[in-house]
Amino acid sequence: MTDWAPIAKEYDPLKAGSIDGTDEEPHDRAIWRAMLARYVPNKGVTGDPHLTLFVARLNLQTTEEKLREVFSRYGDIRKIRLVRDLVTGFSKGYAFIEYKEERALLKAHRDANRLVIDQHEIFVDFELERTLKGWIPRRLGGGFGGKKESGQLRFGGRDRPFRKPINLPNMKNDFYGEGSAEKRNWSREGTRDWRTRDRDHERSRDKRWGERERSWAWGDSERERDSKEERSRGRDRKDRDR
Repeated sequence: MTDWAPIAKEYDPLKAGSIDGTDEEPHDRAIWRAMLARYVPNKGVTGDPHLTLFVARLNLQTTEEKLREVFSRYGDIRKIRLVRDLVTGFSKGYAFIEYKEERALLKAHRDANRLVIDQHEIFVDFELERTLKGWIPRRLGGGFGGKKESGQLRFGGRDRPFRKPINLPNMKNDFYGEGSAEKRNWSREGTRDWRTRDRDHERSRDKRWGERERSWAWGDSERERDSKEERSRGRDRKDRDR
């Protein structure tokens, strides 16, 4: 429990199916399927996975040209792959965008999430298929996110982080901006240490979550104050009626 974090560092189908990452038994059959699956990332996919964004919830009419127009604002794009149905050729509503520089990748990840393109609010995250250990895609019962109607919500991703367990002791966590950020560590072969890079990627997310928590706390105090004032006014009216 001491290594708990709101964003999964390694994919575990059982934990992904749990709202706080502490479940010990699968609660739907899709989790069983994901636990038994043996998934190998598509070897036909080329490009640097550490410079690639996953863009989902696209309007089915959105084209590669439109995506290039929008995402080129953040930096130079090396390649865009809009995933299409092999039979019909129609868009499946998600794409992968590879940038030339990590700075552009981080900026797009920070600013493009929830952007509206062709009347659709999009979702943006880093590519996970080739970078997150143990990844199981949605079609095999894994993935992150999901719709409430399906009853198969998955937690631990950017869309639905794990909730903090009630019995978790007080501890510092980089996600809430309490820990110190570490510099990126590059090996002699030019590959990046994933955990260090992941912390760097989460810095902007950490800051926003901290601000969001403060706004929630402020909103609660405002509601309490308004409630007290309303009760006070009610007592004054009763006194006047008497």
